[in-house]
Amino acid sequence: MPSSSAEARPLADLLSLRGRTALVVGGAGLLGGEISAAFAELGAELVIASRDASKCAAYGEKLAAEFPGTKTHALAVDITEPDSIRAMVTETEKRVGSLDILVNSGWSGRKNTFESISDADWDLDIEVCLSGVFRTVKAAFPLLRERRGNILTIASMYGHVAPDYRLYDGAKLANPPSYGAAKAGVIQLTRYLASFLSPHGIRANAISPGPFPFESTQRENPEFIARLAAKNPLNRIGRPYELKGAAVLLCTDAGSYINGQNLCVDGGWAVW
Repeated sequence: MPSSSAEARPLADLLSLRGRTALVVGGAGLLGGEISAAFAELGAELVIASRDASKCAAYGEKLAAEFPGTKTHALAVDITEPDSIRAMVTETEKRVGSLDILVNSGWSGRKNTFESISDADWDLDIEVCLSGVFRTVKAAFPLLRERRGNILTIASMYGHVAPDYRLYDGAKLANPPSYGAAKAGVIQLTRYLASFLSPHGIRANAISPGPFPFESTQRENPEFIARLAAKNPLNRIGRPYELKGAAVLLCTDAGSYINGQNLCVDGGWAVW
């Protein structure tokens, strides 16, 4: 049925995060930092968490200066340790009282080829990229349920397409098989969460970024960056701020009917 005029809401209202709280794991990193900034600009109170609490605190101060009135909190978390995850969620509740948005953007791993990857390397990537996401959602579920909140997880283009081996020159820049396997798991976990958490009013979505290499990688490996750019229909790599619009859509009321989706922000990488 068409919505009545009484149900209509202006776009500015749909995009507002005033009065909302967000926990962004990895929220001071390359892509998570852009998501934190977008939420701060829209009025959310932020908990920024990673292994490096001092980095999170410094970034929170930067956001508070850029967006006056923004409240930020910094927490340390190791998403490979269940006790650390639970402590983060408990402290989040103490500091902000509730939770509307959970963003899983934490990542650390090792560069490997199929030949070089060890069992320990594989286990680490699965633990960080997939198991850590599951445990964080599990721990935050009671808070999200109270607020009919939503979950956003950062997946990857390599969760649904394979890396082109011709782009990579040795182990230094290689994309390990564990990374893509974990990110594929994240995409499917997102669909599962969208189904089974929907009775609680909780939405779950994922974003699959395309090539967003670190600035250091760009400076040190210009030929590799040129190969990445040439592979992409837009003939360039991504700029981290280009993730902000997708995150805002999925985490505000502007996307309140979007659930269980994997939104590709990849410049068209996967279309050919």
